[in-house]
Amino acid sequence: MKCKDNALEDVIDLHIHTAPDIRERRLNDIELVKEAKRVGARAVVLKSHVVPTMDRAWIAQQLVKGIHVFGGIVLNPQMGGLNIAAVENAIKMNAKIIWLPTSFAANERKQKGMSDGVEVINNGQIVSELVEILKLIAKHNVVLATGHLSPYEIRVVVEKAKEIGVKKILINHPEWPTVDMSLDDQRALIKYGVYFERCYAHRVNGKYEKNFSINLRAIESLGYESTIISTDGGQVENPVWSEELYEYISFLKNSGLSEEAVNNMTKIYPAKMLGLD
Repeated sequence: MKCKDNALEDVIDLHIHTAPDIRERRLNDIELVKEAKRVGARAVVLKSHVVPTMDRAWIAQQLVKGIHVFGGIVLNPQMGGLNIAAVENAIKMNAKIIWLPTSFAANERKQKGMSDGVEVINNGQIVSELVEILKLIAKHNVVLATGHLSPYEIRVVVEKAKEIGVKKILINHPEWPTVDMSLDDQRALIKYGVYFERCYAHRVNGKYEKNFSINLRAIESLGYESTIISTDGGQVENPVWSEELYEYISFLKNSGLSEEAVNNMTKIYPAKMLGLD
C-alpha cells in the first residue's frame, strides 16, 4: 500500500541503501529523496557498503529542495579499510556518519569462514589507525557508527571513543545476526550515552524477517531513550522505504508505545545526531 502524502512528517532515517550500488536497490538516490519529501520526512541519510555517499547526497540535495540529505563513508576495504585520509576528506565533504566496517568487518567475515576482514582490535587493543579516526570524529563531532562489529569489539571501541571525546555513537542494528548483541550487552553501554539503531528487518537464510517484535522487547526492556528507529531499507526483497517505515512506526504505536516515545526515536534523537537541533 502506498504511503500517503505527509504520513511521515518530520521523521528522519539514518540508514537507507540506494542505487547506484553493486546490488539491485529499490530506489535510486533521487527517487528516494523525492519519495521522502512527498511523505514529509525531514532528513534521510544515504548509505553504501562500497562507496562514499556524502557527494551523492550533495547532488540529491541540489535537485530536491525542502528536505535534508546526508551521507557518509563505510570503512570497508573498498575505501581502504581504516583509512585516515578517507575519513578526513569525507568529513571535509560534510559526511555526517563514519561507519566502521560492515559486510567486511573481521567479525562478519570470520562468521562466514573467511579471514580477509578489517580488524579493529589487535591483541586486545584498538589499532592505531582507528585511534586516529576516532580523534577526527571527536574533533568534528560527527557520528561514529559501529557497523557489523562483534559485541566485544563494540564495547572496546565505545570505551575508547568516549575516552577520546566522541559524543555521538550509534550502535548499528544490534539485532543483526552477525552483531547479535544481547540485552545485557546493550544495557552495559547505556551509561556511555550511545544510541541503538533498531532496524526494520534482517536477513536470515537469504530472506528478510521483520525485527518488530525483538525490537519492541528491547525498547520495553531498556527504555526508548537509547533507541533510534531506522529502516536499513532499500532491498528489492522489502517494501519501498516509506512503506517500511510507516508500517514499523504503526506497529510501535499499536503495541502501546506513546506518541512521545515514537517521536523521540524517529525525530528528536536522529536530529540530534545530525546536528539539526
